[in-house]
Amino acid sequence: MPDTNGRVAHPTPEERLRRGSEARRRLAPEALAELPETDRDSIALLETQAKSRIPQLVPVRYGRMAASDFAFYRGAALIMADDLSRRPTTGLRTQLCGDAHPGNFGIFATPERRVAFDINDFDETYPGPFEWDVGRLVAGLAVAACDIGFTDKQRKRVVRACAAEYRETMLVQAERGNLAVWYAHIEPSAELRELRDELDSSTKKRTRKLLEKAHHRDSVQALAKLTQVGSDGVRRIVSDPPLIVPLEEVFADPDADRIYAELHERTRSYRATLQWDRRVLLEQFELVQVARKVVGVGSVGTRAWILYLRGKDDDDPLFLQAKEAQRSVLSYYLDGPVFENEGRRVVDGQRLMQAASDIFLGWQQGPGADDVSRDFYLRQLRDGKGSAVIEAMTPTGMTLYGRLCGRALAYAHARSGDRLAIAAYLGPDAEFVHAMAAFAEAYADRSAVDRRRLLAAIDAGEIAARAEL
Repeated sequence: MPDTNGRVAHPTPEERLRRGSEARRRLAPEALAELPETDRDSIALLETQAKSRIPQLVPVRYGRMAASDFAFYRGAALIMADDLSRRPTTGLRTQLCGDAHPGNFGIFATPERRVAFDINDFDETYPGPFEWDVGRLVAGLAVAACDIGFTDKQRKRVVRACAAEYRETMLVQAERGNLAVWYAHIEPSAELRELRDELDSSTKKRTRKLLEKAHHRDSVQALAKLTQVGSDGVRRIVSDPPLIVPLEEVFADPDADRIYAELHERTRSYRATLQWDRRVLLEQFELVQVARKVVGVGSVGTRAWILYLRGKDDDDPLFLQAKEAQRSVLSYYLDGPVFENEGRRVVDGQRLMQAASDIFLGWQQGPGADDVSRDFYLRQLRDGKGSAVIEAMTPTGMTLYGRLCGRALAYAHARSGDRLAIAAYLGPDAEFVHAMAAFAEAYADRSAVDRRRLLAAIDAGEIAARAEL
């Protein structure tokens, strides 16, 4: 509220610390270890999402989720949101990733062309209690460690290291100034130099390859992989159904012509959501072709398109990804804002949580071929992006990776929430770390049971699943 001089009155640091301490008294960190019993139907929850997705692709989603416990967990953000909603919360809200499992972190190129490590998926971003993201992350590490076959001791070490890194980073961020907190980020090359003595030779080799691969993942590399020149001398996107299908194959010729005309108009509306200088850059590219592309695990079945644009010649491409943004799974369980455009929700959340975001990150809204209006967000398809292969990690490698994820998540929460209150709640002891480790173990067991239910439904013919081609 403004004071008598018209200035906005901010809570003092003491008031913010007091808020966190009061939250800790109301809900002791050890209570976060609890996983309440539930009678929810995990399959029914997944089926509610299937109703708004492309019918032909829903079996692909189930096929991917059935592949392993970790694959199932990746696609089960809605199920976990339902479970988390049954616990009491700290009341300390921040901007949540909403799906902060370890596969949704990775490396990418910043606008300054430096490589950074950060959260890289914000489809479910929404304001909520900070511990929901931490729980999603540590439980995901526990699930992945079980899948690989780590011992109980190794798995617990991974999870505790992640939770401890989150806590320690938040305590440090609480001591820093606002600008320092805003600019805080992780450069993976520097981190790996600092911690290389903790890595075995095989992990070092895989990490080096990941960094090298990310440096070369750009639109030029996508051009070689996704397109080819036909007999008529025209370069087009290669069809690989059901994973990549050019728009001309999705719709009949008259519809395709109409949709391309609409896409040119809708590209202009998307351009208006960018910074002015980036609009100037985008205007120098011409839309050539569009194709539908299957992405991720949880996102399979939502509408995702790749846009192939051409610059000064064929050797100057730009590939954008337009991904449908549906309502965040968290919004069904948390009191919070209603968004006129879910694409903008994703973009605003990403810009708030990421240290540096894609220069072409923007949003768009409009009717599709079925005249149903849908929301989309757009970004570069590949821009130095690289993701670690979680399933191939050693115990030492996953411990390092979990620490990096915990630190990146704490940086994001410190930027978007009250870091002083959260730090006061985390406190001077390790109760929060122990609670998160216990929760991760319990939730990994529950998630494994849910996957077995999916496999049983597939075997019984109740759910159609399609294996990867």
